[in-house]
Amino acid sequence: MHEEEIINYTELADQRIIEIFKLATIEMPDAERLFSHVLNAQHIWAQRISGKKPLYGVWDIHHKENFEPIAAENFKLIRAVLKESALDKKILYSNMQGVQYENRLDEILFHLFNHSTYHRGQVVTLLKKEGFTPPVTDYIMLKRDHLL
Repeated sequence: MHEEEIINYTELADQRIIEIFKLATIEMPDAERLFSHVLNAQHIWAQRISGKKPLYGVWDIHHKENFEPIAAENFKLIRAVLKESALDKKILYSNMQGVQYENRLDEILFHLFNHSTYHRGQVVTLLKKEGFTPPVTDYIMLKRDHLL
């Protein structure tokens, strides 16, 4: 499997969650907070990989109308980074407390996508509690349906 497929999967799965938020006519602050965190983490890692300072904090809350453009920008930056860098490139970065670390790009991407999947599952649980039928975001099901 190529990294582009994992990016495409994560982007599609996120978009399916965003579609639920777009349809929602009720406030869901816990779900919005958690999905904001997913987008923030993607943004932060993409910025770190690019050697740039993140614009968002880990737990900044975005209004659901901003989810789609933030996600689009995140994936645009992630794809740009992959075009410019080898997967084994070592990335020096600082965490939110200023402690420096170094990891390979492939390790960071694995973390980023795994983190997104983990929290999307939590968001789906919150959406179910509000009465929404969760979208299909399982990789294999999207693959079977030829969406990936």
